[in-house]
Amino acid sequence: MKKTNSNTPNFNQTPVQTAKPLAAIYIRVSTQDQVQHGFSLDAQQDSLQNYAKAMGYDLFKIYRDEGKSAKDMNRPEMKQMLIDAKENKFSAIFIYKLDRFSRSLKDLILTIDQLKEWGIDFISLQDKIETTSASGKLMFHIISSFAEFERNIIGDRTKFGMERKAKEGGFITRAPKGYEIINKQLVLNKEQAEEVKQIFEEFLNTPISLTQLAKKNNLTTSGIIKLLKNTTYLGKVKFANQESQGTHKPIIDPNLFDRVQEKAGHGN
Repeated sequence: MKKTNSNTPNFNQTPVQTAKPLAAIYIRVSTQDQVQHGFSLDAQQDSLQNYAKAMGYDLFKIYRDEGKSAKDMNRPEMKQMLIDAKENKFSAIFIYKLDRFSRSLKDLILTIDQLKEWGIDFISLQDKIETTSASGKLMFHIISSFAEFERNIIGDRTKFGMERKAKEGGFITRAPKGYEIINKQLVLNKEQAEEVKQIFEEFLNTPISLTQLAKKNNLTTSGIIKLLKNTTYLGKVKFANQESQGTHKPIIDPNLFDRVQEKAGHGN
């Protein structure tokens, strides 16, 4: 009997199959695009399927937004695709052109940066943008830098706006007991304002404890302390630890407020 050499390769063995990465294809066309340019969904789909296949991807799903504008990201298939991306159901998103994805530069930059955080590659066929090569990754880093810059700008504008509103006496957060917000202005609620006055006066003029006062007014002890310390009742507004005179009517007299702080131990 002839002995088989164990070192001899067996050409009849089935080669190990390596799973290919999965691709999501996003296609969008507005009615105007299709009429003016013949920019059909089917044309985009065929081109992207062939391109994804050539780059070694298997198709996960085709997301189609038909007759939808790209002015914002509020599109059914776009939103579903981003949910699936966050759950890492595929490895890359293929689009035909950047304007198919979004016409807002800010939305485009921030969304691509989010995809980077999730580990999802982004490929635009016509714009020759992809994040699988060294040059593509460099482009991704540049886009991420712009995204960080945009977020910082938005944060600075928001903070500046809130600070200015506070300095001008505008109210920023929700209304405390005794007030309500009407047309973005803090307005007295007469019934509740009387209750607030009674709370201050009862605490100052009777031996009632903070805990008892809180229970009587359906608040927690920390809630009643917060109410008694709230300078909104003096007609002031506070933001970032800075107080300004508000435009709303005060509920509590400054003398009463100061005496309550002394009794409660909240004085500075």
